[in-house]
Amino acid sequence: MSIFTNALILLLTIVGMEAFAWFAHKYVMHGWGWGWHRSHHESRSVRQAHGWFEKNDLYAVVFAGVAIVLIALGTWGRYPLQWIGAGMTAYGFLYFLAHDGLVHQRWPFRYVPRHGYLKRLYQAHRMHHAVNSKGGCVSFGFLIAPPISTLKRQLREKHGGALPSATSRDAARDVRL
Repeated sequence: MSIFTNALILLLTIVGMEAFAWFAHKYVMHGWGWGWHRSHHESRSVRQAHGWFEKNDLYAVVFAGVAIVLIALGTWGRYPLQWIGAGMTAYGFLYFLAHDGLVHQRWPFRYVPRHGYLKRLYQAHRMHHAVNSKGGCVSFGFLIAPPISTLKRQLREKHGGALPSATSRDAARDVRL
């Protein structure tokens, strides 16, 4: 196949991964998979007491394993699986940059965006963490974020105009409801 076809498959996979990640985040991680994801909604002090990794990181290991298998199958002649696996890997890298680095600041440097797309992405995910339970959350995407005004309205509707708990104020410190 041509390089353009391969690039298109890779790009479509990245877009498709955002849709898949939204679905998995809302219905798996905040559903039957809450046992792993709960660690991600705990306060920073609780997470730090358990070390740098959290149980939620197991999701990244599972998805990376799937991408590795797809790349291997593709290189063994099962076209276009290698490009789908490469798209999953590229999405995982973007997730790592935006989610783990920018939003949760699991890197050695701190940056809080002040305007534009990165600010909206940052605030949307911080609003997701305004709720520390599996129900009542907003904004399940990782690279695409609804308008902040929409998320504020959704949070108010779900929680009667107030944040659900005292610990949520830490998570939503950068977003005024």
